[in-house]
Amino acid sequence: MSDKLDPRAAALLKLLIERHVHDGQPVGSRTLARAFQVELSPATIRNVMADLEDLGFVASPHTSAGRVPTQAGYRYFVDSLLAPEPLAAAEQARIANELLPGNKSSADMLHTVSGLLSRLSSMAGVVTVPRRNVTVLRRIEFLNLSGGRVLAILVVNQREVQNRVLDMGRDYSSQELERYANIINETFAGRDLLSLRRSLAEELSEAQTRVNQMLGEAAKLADAALRNQEADDYVIAGGTNLLGFQELADVGRLRRLFDVLDQKRELLELFDQCLGASGVQIFIGDESGYQVLDGCSLVTAPYTIDGQVAGVLGVIGPTRMAYQRIIPLVSEAARLLGTGLGSGLGSGLESR
Repeated sequence: MSDKLDPRAAALLKLLIERHVHDGQPVGSRTLARAFQVELSPATIRNVMADLEDLGFVASPHTSAGRVPTQAGYRYFVDSLLAPEPLAAAEQARIANELLPGNKSSADMLHTVSGLLSRLSSMAGVVTVPRRNVTVLRRIEFLNLSGGRVLAILVVNQREVQNRVLDMGRDYSSQELERYANIINETFAGRDLLSLRRSLAEELSEAQTRVNQMLGEAAKLADAALRNQEADDYVIAGGTNLLGFQELADVGRLRRLFDVLDQKRELLELFDQCLGASGVQIFIGDESGYQVLDGCSLVTAPYTIDGQVAGVLGVIGPTRMAYQRIIPLVSEAARLLGTGLGSGLGSGLESR
């Protein structure tokens, strides 16, 4: 495969991809001849298209004399021909207005940014929850409820408050719960949740052999309160937008794709690969390593909180996407989400 196309072939490939992205149809030589800035005969263009087809950059569907880009064609386009468009001022303002002001919890911000990515791309928007090693416990309180249940109130990061109802299987007095909360706050406040969960597991294990099990009982309550934080997860919006793309309309393919979006494990593995990226990453077709994403592209970018990579967000859609728009959209959303999550504005309530 050629490392670099000559200028005429590159210009025609770029034009073909832009037309196909816009119309969703195979692009014929006459269409290219009319749209090309330099006058070329349809025969000359057909010869160039034949060369591009030999290189694997375009293909001819059986039902049409026109051509469509291949995965290799899209990759060459993204790597060598693409000029990302600056994000429209209105879109930039919309993202900033919805992510930065107000007193939203981190959960609200994640749902907001995934919804924005979906609406602004007309595809699926996805964002992983912040990693536990950048989520810090500031304080915990316990309130007794009826039926052996306890309400745990956690303050994490700056001022974000999360509520969890714990089914502990026995009743606790208010005095007990106050003592246990004091122990946890004195022992573990200021720790990130990842190391905190490990320490709690050690305390629970060691407490089995201690005469004084006060810390063990406190650790048991705290562990129950933090348990839902242990599972990696992500928020997705606009999955049904994928139904509107003809190339993804096969029922079997859609069922497998939605299974992956629902089960999450495979996508989480892919997102983990993106955590070390310095900027936008683009997976086209089978480059993701997951067969179910063949025919799809995933554009991702990591977001940071206080200088640490906390998670990944992105857009999932067909390979026929307007990369020049999606790339700056994802990049700006990642920047503003990180700013919003790190600003300490989160103060909403979250129940699990």
